[in-house]
Amino acid sequence: MPRRPAERKIYAHAKLRRLRREAGMNQVEMARSLGISTSYANQIEQSQRPLTASVLRRVADVFGVAPEYFSGADEDRLATDLRTALADEACGAQPPPVEEIAEAVRDHPAVARALVTLHRRYRDAAAQAAALGTPDQSSANPAAMPSAEPHDDVRDFFYAHHNHFAPLDAAAEELARDMELRPGQIAGPLAVRLAVRHGLTVVQAAAGRAADARRLDRDSGLLFLSPWLSDGQRAFQLATQLALFEHASLLDDLTDRAGELGSTEASALARIGLANYFAGALLMPYAAFHRAAEDSGYDIELLAARFGVGFETVCHRLSTLQRPGRLGVPFSFLRVDRAGNISKRQSATDFHFSRLGGTCPLWTVYEAFSAPGRVLTQVAEMPDGKRHFWIARTVTRGGHGHHAPRAEFAVALGCELRHAHRLVHAAGVALDDPRAATPIGLGCRICERRDCAQRARPPAGGRLAIDADRRTHVPYPVEGQED
Repeated sequence: MPRRPAERKIYAHAKLRRLRREAGMNQVEMARSLGISTSYANQIEQSQRPLTASVLRRVADVFGVAPEYFSGADEDRLATDLRTALADEACGAQPPPVEEIAEAVRDHPAVARALVTLHRRYRDAAAQAAALGTPDQSSANPAAMPSAEPHDDVRDFFYAHHNHFAPLDAAAEELARDMELRPGQIAGPLAVRLAVRHGLTVVQAAAGRAADARRLDRDSGLLFLSPWLSDGQRAFQLATQLALFEHASLLDDLTDRAGELGSTEASALARIGLANYFAGALLMPYAAFHRAAEDSGYDIELLAARFGVGFETVCHRLSTLQRPGRLGVPFSFLRVDRAGNISKRQSATDFHFSRLGGTCPLWTVYEAFSAPGRVLTQVAEMPDGKRHFWIARTVTRGGHGHHAPRAEFAVALGCELRHAHRLVHAAGVALDDPRAATPIGLGCRICERRDCAQRARPPAGGRLAIDADRRTHVPYPVEGQED
């Protein structure tokens, strides 16, 4: 029978030590501020005692952090990244047991992060060396080689903020209130504001060319929008442009303060992501959207109709509802294509995506491609026993004309199983029946399940011996192996 996760104790040693040092306190001063003994404070910092609920509340008050700061989600994510790095077959070594990796992350998080960073740089260097070694790159200039992929840095940046940016939400709510914006009737007022305040004329791009959704010509003062955009998509593009014009300093401040963004490319990409965040917050102001989500049981299609936006846009917005005092369900959100490429991923919960080696084919997000347009649900159990509830559906881009190419994706929204009862999509699902859960993993490369019929690689942490006469069963594909 599948394991049920035990209630997790909160060991806050590394995080508490960092908060204390940032506040310029020693252990005696911190203990006095928290109303505990110095020996208890020392035991907490040495991982000998967990935080009690009362001490956790006092820590949150003294250091000005939310109790979720100690949730352990960051540790889980770092452990997943470290397992991925150490399981990389290119490293040529057998990874340590899962328990040792968890202990290393808990006791030495800075060292674990350094190892993950070193692995990422190693992969980048190996990719560049391979490119330089190909015949058509023999005369390439190394300085002209592309730098490390900035998308991972940007995803880390959004994750570090739990996919929630309070200043952008506040600015969007204020603008929506001042302009008296109404859902489904936003594109017109935004176009007027761009014209009056910024001298920008919104025009429709030519229908016969594959134009971008939005293209700004600063010299002529024209903002071209694709003729194929819906009203909600037009409003989103106009709101994004408005954010770049009217909240440039705020966008710069948020990206400049982010130590995770180590390149100008990553900063520029994060800036666009933040402008898109503002656009979503303007079309779906936090308080109104949160109230509608709670009242409707997080009915995605109903919310899409009410706010005049698409299914994917609602899913993305639902993953940002982390305002203290008005929390929504903490969701993870992602978008994939048929080949398993993840083009969007955001997480406000403790579900973590593998950076390397793909994801699990048993995940319902991939089943969505076989049922286009239908909303599918799944109770999924991870190898550590944690269960999540997932909602998935396909979305289609393009296709305006018989010969026009179409792009099809599947989007998925997931939360911990303990929140699933709040979702209308969970009605009729046997949430408490362990037999209803589908065992999945983070990807075959780092998944330790040995009884999976869909496995494509050896289990993490070991290799299987194969007899010379091929009598040994191999539960993953091998070249030349018979069906």
